[in-house]
Amino acid sequence: MLDDNQMKDVIGSGAYNPGDVTFLLNPVSIKPTDVAEKERLIQSGEAHYSEMISEERRPDARYTELFEGAEETGAPRIAAEMVRIAATIRDMIARGVLPKQITLCSLVRAGVPFGVILQRELKAIGVDTAHFGISIIRDKGLDEVAMRHIVSERGIDGILFVDGWTGKGAITNELRSAWRRLAGRDPFLIVQADPCGRADLSGSFDDWLIPSGIMGGNVSGLVSRSILNDEILAAGTFHGCMRLDHMNDIDISLSHVDKITALAEPLRDGAKPLAPLPGEAWKNRVLADTTINRVARTYKIRNRNRIKPGIAEATRAVLRRKPHLVVLRNTTDPDLSALLHLCCNDGVDMLVDPKLTGPYRAITIIEKTS
Repeated sequence: MLDDNQMKDVIGSGAYNPGDVTFLLNPVSIKPTDVAEKERLIQSGEAHYSEMISEERRPDARYTELFEGAEETGAPRIAAEMVRIAATIRDMIARGVLPKQITLCSLVRAGVPFGVILQRELKAIGVDTAHFGISIIRDKGLDEVAMRHIVSERGIDGILFVDGWTGKGAITNELRSAWRRLAGRDPFLIVQADPCGRADLSGSFDDWLIPSGIMGGNVSGLVSRSILNDEILAAGTFHGCMRLDHMNDIDISLSHVDKITALAEPLRDGAKPLAPLPGEAWKNRVLADTTINRVARTYKIRNRNRIKPGIAEATRAVLRRKPHLVVLRNTTDPDLSALLHLCCNDGVDMLVDPKLTGPYRAITIIEKTS
């Protein structure tokens, strides 16, 4: 357990209310790396992606409009699904599957808005819950210092991990490996959307336009993705992140979750637990794996990290990485409007091939640089 002086340095609740979440991340300052240079360093193996970060781009007026449209359409669905996820957790507690004390650990950043909403829903129906934002990094695992702190405060039983969605399952596999190593047990992962069928509990298996999936730090608490760089972080401390104060004027982190909470409130009474669909999860897992293998074979991709499937991952890859190609199910799907806007603005090549996208509506392929 960290002492009070060490805890004073953490990000805290970011742009959320103090009771919504505690980010177990140390604020750091690091010079931004140009996207092209970052891509070269990652693919050459000279640096890990977590050691550097590029400056987060601000959405233009049209992109903001597209987000607002996605929020208007998607918020009611998120509210309805989150109410049922909360009811499912309460039912699992009643049946003795889960303990009475629940600790939500949201994977920074994508999981945080959903963890905030779920935390509020659980509290509203009388569940003893706490919520932390913690770092997980591909190839590096969970922030062990953060997880040990949480276990010392709350105990190991009742820890549930929260993310926004699944892509091809890379972070899910990382979580499983890391938690088995740390806790000697499998993690329990909750997501809003699980198109690759690898979560333990989800709102659906659909690849759909989740609003926060196409926006960055200004909808996720004004923090960057997590950073793990030995040159700026001392051993034995939490992973780091940057405060995104330059996006204060366009921050919608709190208003976004407030809208969804308001929509969820009248749905709580009589909310039923989600029915388990193990056959559906397995079917999606097979479809997702087949799709990723087909894309890799078609484009001779040896490093699967260059394949970013699903609307959210495909969009984020265009925003942050150097895309080679975006494969679309079709170009008339309104859920792909923001991605199409980015591709047109940035001159990214697009290909319509519904046979190649499988259970996903879009897949971005990162350009090979080395």
